[in-house]
Amino acid sequence: MNLNIVQKNVESILVEMGENPERQGLVKTPKRVAKAYEFLTQGYHKNIDKILNGAIFDEKYDEMVIVKDIDFYSLCEHHLIPFYGKVHVAYIPNGKVVGLSKIPRIVDVFARRLQIQERMTQQIADTIDKYLNPTGVAVVAEGYHMCMMMRGVEKQNSYSITSAVHGVFKEDERTRSEFLDLISHKRI
Repeated sequence: MNLNIVQKNVESILVEMGENPERQGLVKTPKRVAKAYEFLTQGYHKNIDKILNGAIFDEKYDEMVIVKDIDFYSLCEHHLIPFYGKVHVAYIPNGKVVGLSKIPRIVDVFARRLQIQERMTQQIADTIDKYLNPTGVAVVAEGYHMCMMMRGVEKQNSYSITSAVHGVFKEDERTRSEFLDLISHKRI
């Protein structure tokens, strides 16, 4: 990302809003916004192979593995306004497990892009499916969308839930129900 170009564009936006970009409180705003967008969209430049860093291990474990309540922050691709929430990920190993810390890192790769929640949810599931080839994978994302909360419909207490399921989670209602029941439990 060329930060100088982003800074100039932010300065132009400030002028179009009727602001003075030379005002004391706004002098450094274009640079801050450029750096913020660079950080908030870093997922475009992340490599899954490097993130996994060989942390896939042979293991005979064949029960459900769940990492839940993974915080995410993203930007709505329609308005460039934040949406945020929690992601819950489960997979049933088929001879391979992944280091647990890698799952939130995978979530961040896709959250740190211009996104829609539906695509992000599917990308997370597809990536785990591709790298682990598990018996099944399930992802549920719960998100609060500032584009719905502070503009447009202005509904502050509504949130959206999306899911993506593969393998046994798609084929077996009991497995899917077990996952949904387990992610609904409160923390220990």
